[in-house]
Amino acid sequence: MKKLLYLACLASLPAWAALDADLVAARNGGPALFAAQDSAQGTVLESYPRYWALSRNLDAAGSGEVQAFLQRYADSALAEKLRLDWAKRLARSEAWAEFAQEYAKLPAVARDDDVQCSDTLLRLKQGDGEALAQARQRWLTQRTATPGCAALFDQLSGRLSEADIWRRVRLMLAAGNVNSARAISQATGQPLSAAQVTSPGVGDLSTQAGRESALFAIVRQAKNDPQGAGQLLASLEGRLPKTDAGYGWGQVGMAAAKRQDGWGALSAYAKADKRQLSDEQWEWWARAALRVGHWETVAQVTEDMPEALRNQPAWTYWQGRALKQRGKTQDANQRFTRISQLNSFYGLLARDELGTSVGETPARYTPSEQEIASMRQNPSLARALALFDIAQRFARPEFREDAKREWRFAMRNQPDESLLAAAEIGRQAGFYDMAIYSADRTVNLHDFTLRYLSPYRDATQRYARQLNLDEAWVYGLIRQESRFVHIARSGVGASGLMQLMPATAKWVANKMGLGSFSVNDVSTNIQLGTWYLRHVFDGLDDNAVLATAAYNAGPGRARAWQSGDTLEGAIYAETIPFTETRDYVQKVMANAVHYSGHLGSARLRLKDRMGWIPGR
Repeated sequence: MKKLLYLACLASLPAWAALDADLVAARNGGPALFAAQDSAQGTVLESYPRYWALSRNLDAAGSGEVQAFLQRYADSALAEKLRLDWAKRLARSEAWAEFAQEYAKLPAVARDDDVQCSDTLLRLKQGDGEALAQARQRWLTQRTATPGCAALFDQLSGRLSEADIWRRVRLMLAAGNVNSARAISQATGQPLSAAQVTSPGVGDLSTQAGRESALFAIVRQAKNDPQGAGQLLASLEGRLPKTDAGYGWGQVGMAAAKRQDGWGALSAYAKADKRQLSDEQWEWWARAALRVGHWETVAQVTEDMPEALRNQPAWTYWQGRALKQRGKTQDANQRFTRISQLNSFYGLLARDELGTSVGETPARYTPSEQEIASMRQNPSLARALALFDIAQRFARPEFREDAKREWRFAMRNQPDESLLAAAEIGRQAGFYDMAIYSADRTVNLHDFTLRYLSPYRDATQRYARQLNLDEAWVYGLIRQESRFVHIARSGVGASGLMQLMPATAKWVANKMGLGSFSVNDVSTNIQLGTWYLRHVFDGLDDNAVLATAAYNAGPGRARAWQSGDTLEGAIYAETIPFTETRDYVQKVMANAVHYSGHLGSARLRLKDRMGWIPGR
């Protein structure tokens, strides 16, 4: 009876609505999947039920079936996804000739670590010397191993020195992968015992296993007690090879820096073996020096760190600051100029140092109707819009993810004019996160009203004014939190435009005297979120940087990260130990600068917005 009612309902729907319902039903497989292949024939989403059917049984599929799909839907996001999955299956079954053909057809942007490892494995089997070097580099630096990379590492058996094996053991131990570390050590003459990894400590330091266990104990202690770990390492230093002690000091230095013990970190880093430092350790050395205002060390560390790291915007900027602090203004300005065209956190700060900022906004390019119409004809964009529509009407987030994949595929290699045309199409459709994605990618032509969209203005402006909050700051925070996806839900349960946790939303609603409420209602979410933002702002010395950090990580952490003395806001942000929160604060505050350019808010330089953080 239910089936008859369902069919009757479908019969009463327009053809496009019936097709969408078919696709939603087909997503879960079963008879509906085969029916949808027929009903979707000749439509913009024809490939989807065919892809679902094929991908569900890819291990049993024949090459002919796969190639038929790849040819029929060539140059599409689904064909690329299928080719990647098919290449992985070919590698698992060691069908190397066919794998090589498919891998060559994958664009570089579509090749993930797993399939790259399989390609390296194939070339290693063929005697490619470069492949051996690439495989060894992965062995020494890659902390996790996908199936393809695990197979590559297996092939390295007999080609690695015992020192290489112990270096990977050390890498696994530092990452907390004790089972992997012990398994890898079995390839040595003196493998780690179970006790040496489960209860590490100082034992027989005459063996490599004993030394690794001792260093692992020091690394573990350093996470919570870097000072005690440093004392333990100092007591053992005379009994350890210099390279082992140097490794330990690098670990203690980073741990101290993350706990914002700047001087303790610098003391440890001074004894570290620079050759063994990871990029992360170099960065924390520089941050420790920034935290205590030791600009000589900032200059030296940013000069000594690997070139690729030194040339990143963050360290280009801080090296410039260190040079300026030392009176080398011309050299400093060269660094600032190098990144001043960026509209990111460090680019804006560089412009501030050069005196060329104060809320400047690039000239606005408005795409023509013809450019917009032309972009609407892009097949991938058309599929993205159709999938987004299904996601909205049926409340099916998986279709939204499909739509985002199609949209990103459509944006590849597009000129600025087409990117901005797509951004305008996304804005009109309410596909705000992808509108921003497109507008963010332009190089020479820009429209910052699309890059920094301001939907839901009535509610946002109303509540910002009621609470005397800077509207540009509120918008900067919403953009970073949800990209204006009002049904956004994080992996930890935060919901809505301002990503409120359930307990926080309930607490705020009680404080405000609200009865029942929906956290995903646009106006309610903004009302609750702005109230909470004002609350943390009031509790943190009316400081926007601290309040931004608190909104992401909690007021307690934001306070704990304050220094004992007044600290420059940009340095406070740079030395936040949580990568997510550090990135969050920097992006929200940079967003606020850009929003102020077209919302009528105070046009403050980023350096002024960052200001100074009072001592706790």
